Formats: sequence, structure tokens, C-alpha cells
Amino acid sequence: MKNIVVAGATGYLGIHLVNELQNLRTPFRAIARNGKKLESQGLNSDQIINAEVTDFKTLQGQMEGADVLISTVGITRQKDGLSYMDVDYQANVNLLKEAKKAGVKKFIYVSVINGESMKHLKIMEAKEKFVDELKRSGLEYLIVRPNGFFSDMKDFLDMAKKGKVYLFGSGEFKLNPIHGTDLAKAIIESIDSNQKELIVGGPDILTQNEIAELALQAWKRPVKIIHLPDWLKSLLISTMRLFTSPKTYGPFEFFLTMMSQDNIAPRHGVHRIQSFFKWEVDQIMKS
Repeated sequence: MKNIVVAGATGYLGIHLVNELQNLRTPFRAIARNGKKLESQGLNSDQIINAEVTDFKTLQGQMEGADVLISTVGITRQKDGLSYMDVDYQANVNLLKEAKKAGVKKFIYVSVINGESMKHLKIMEAKEKFVDELKRSGLEYLIVRPNGFFSDMKDFLDMAKKGKVYLFGSGEFKLNPIHGTDLAKAIIESIDSNQKELIVGGPDILTQNEIAELALQAWKRPVKIIHLPDWLKSLLISTMRLFTSPKTYGPFEFFLTMMSQDNIAPRHGVHRIQSFFKWEVDQIMKS
């Protein structure tokens, strides 16, 4: 049985990976700068690696005996003065260096669907620079390219709560985002495979209009979708690039670009976005 290390264990996907490994009773350790978060998930001290992935010194000697490293390390909204290159690239390079030193056999890295064609975006520039580094490393590797998370679709819910959903263009681009649980299972199931890339999405391929309708239905609102002209999106991105820093415009640039194309991946999993929206609304109403 392989010994696994999970980096980025307290993030959205990392939490689901930890839960799945616990359910499978698979030997694993998890890296986090705040071990208390992992303790609250039921991990004992032997399973927790207290380290800061952006500081290589804290990683030294921490991966001895590991066979597989799974990294979900990355940032969407920058904080602590760190850039995308600091985290999405350099932190993963730090993990890669220590993994090679420790004799880790396989490195699994989570990037984004169609990332190779979006290197001009600040977020993807850093992610894909690391992908290239990993491919040259000599280690066995797997690049995971999910088609967005259910959690990313909360923007639809936030708009729907106010009674209207705003979309750029016709709203007919399609995508099939995936639940964190389903993605975690897909990753773990692929540990022993020889494939170099895993492109994976959820079970439902939907247009943006259909996702907007489901979000409005979850709030029991009439279907009201406002379609904004594409030129306005281009103007917004250009203006933000001109007058704001990458940490401000980066997430908007990425999200608006992703929503300007079809992002359809092989379908996987059982969780439906309609059920996810209803569950989210129920939780909000209870709080």
C-alpha cells in the first residue's frame, strides 16, 4: 500500500482528498502551516506535517518514506503579499525538490482544464510554468485538469439571491463542473494509472444559462437572466489590467476567460449541481 502526502490539505480540494483517504483507510500525511485545522478533521499528530510550502527550509526531511505526493497548492485570491509565482509556481517547485530528494516516486499536480491555452493569464502563467517544470523533472507525474469546482459556481447563487443573474454574451457556452468529493475520488483512483493527464468534469454538461436557471430555482426566484455584451467584458478586463494590480484583476481575468469558452471534460462522479445549489441555500437559510 502506497504512502501518500497531500499538500494544500486545508484548501477546498485538499479537504475532500483528506476525507476520502480517511474513508479508504489509506496511509497518508498532510502538509499544512496550521495543524489545528487538520486535527479538527480527525488527523493525529503523526499524520500532520507542519510546514510552509513557500519556505523550502520547513519542508526539508518531511517526506521521507512517501511514495506519492498530491499537490493542490495554489491561490485564487492573493494574500499575505504573495504572488501567483510565489505560490502556484515556486511553492510547488519547493515540493518537487523535496519529493525528489526523499525518493517520492510520483507527483500528482492539480492544474486547470485548458490551462495550456491560457498561459497569458497571470494565474495560468504560474501554474503552467510549474507543469513544464514537473514534466522535465524525471519523476513519474500526473497532471489533473478539472473542469471547475462546484464551489466556483457559488457566484451564480450569489447573484440569484438578488433575483437576477448577469452573463456576458449569449450564455450558451457549456461546462460540467465537478464536486470536490467526486474529484478527490477520481484523483485517488488514478494513483496507480500510467496516464500523464487526467481531464475530468462532473456528470452534467450545462450551458451557463442552465446553471443560472438552477441557481434562481434554488432560491425560488423567477428566471431572470441579463445578457451583457461581450465588448463590455473585454473593456472590464482591459481596464482592470491597466488600473489594478495582478492580485486584484487576476481572479476576474481568469473567471471571465473561462466563461468565454466551452469547457467540457469527460464526465465523472454522481454529485449534481442542482442538488448542490439546493443544499447551499438550505445551509444559508438555517444560519
